[in-house]
Amino acid sequence: MRGTGQGGADEAAEALTLYRRRGWLRFPTDPRIADWVAHAAPKARAIAADPKAQAAWLRCGGTWFAGVNMLDNAADGSVAGSGPLAGAPVDFIRDGLGLEEFAWDAGQISVCYPGYPQPWAGESEAAFRFRRDRDAAHLDGLLREAPGRRRRLREHHGFILGLPLCETGPGAAPLVVWEGSHEIIRTAFSDAFEGIAPQDWGGVDVTDIYQQTRRRIFETCPRIALHARPGEAYLVHRLALHGVAPWQPGAAAPPEGRMIAYFRLDAGRGPRAWLTDP
Repeated sequence: MRGTGQGGADEAAEALTLYRRRGWLRFPTDPRIADWVAHAAPKARAIAADPKAQAAWLRCGGTWFAGVNMLDNAADGSVAGSGPLAGAPVDFIRDGLGLEEFAWDAGQISVCYPGYPQPWAGESEAAFRFRRDRDAAHLDGLLREAPGRRRRLREHHGFILGLPLCETGPGAAPLVVWEGSHEIIRTAFSDAFEGIAPQDWGGVDVTDIYQQTRRRIFETCPRIALHARPGEAYLVHRLALHGVAPWQPGAAAPPEGRMIAYFRLDAGRGPRAWLTDP
């Protein structure tokens, strides 16, 4: 966060310490983020309402529009006539995380609707229970692949940035994160990859260690629901276990549902940095 003087430096240091300990940060309203949201939200609503987009991305019995990389923002984050994506969260990414030079990927438009989650066509009963009872908790970048839909490390995200695009109540399917889980993940995967060259980590089947570690996290880490308003933001550590909570009865939301833009760009530093960077 690019404050001026000793006060700004102290605030930035405190935020970085908090992020490294908890694995997440919530940022208060920033006019630069609010202005970006004012441009992005109508665009996101139109995309989520498009029948072709719905055919590709509407899941969980029509209660979740996944919308991966559907926000056609430019590399500087600008969209629908906005300026570049800027504000305290971006300053923190650049200064606190040391990611000075990067291009924004196309944002995800994640929309949940009342009743989320419902069974997904082809989803097993066990998978649905996990989505409902454990928030579909996951670690980004571990992709299921044939044969056997085993998990391997294929993507090296730098962070998860969430930007709410509409006003909702706290029970409208918020993002949840298991506080401190990033360090448990780091330790487990350091053990799993010990003695293996980083360029070969993508070939390692990490399914079992991932599932074991996830169970430990459920038992030991606080589950935190991250509710925020347009103009606010939250940043989640790339190694933190996270998911989406079920929609609570009576939760307030506009007709278009709970709508959030997410950015998870690859930091370009490779697998070793993904695991070892703070």
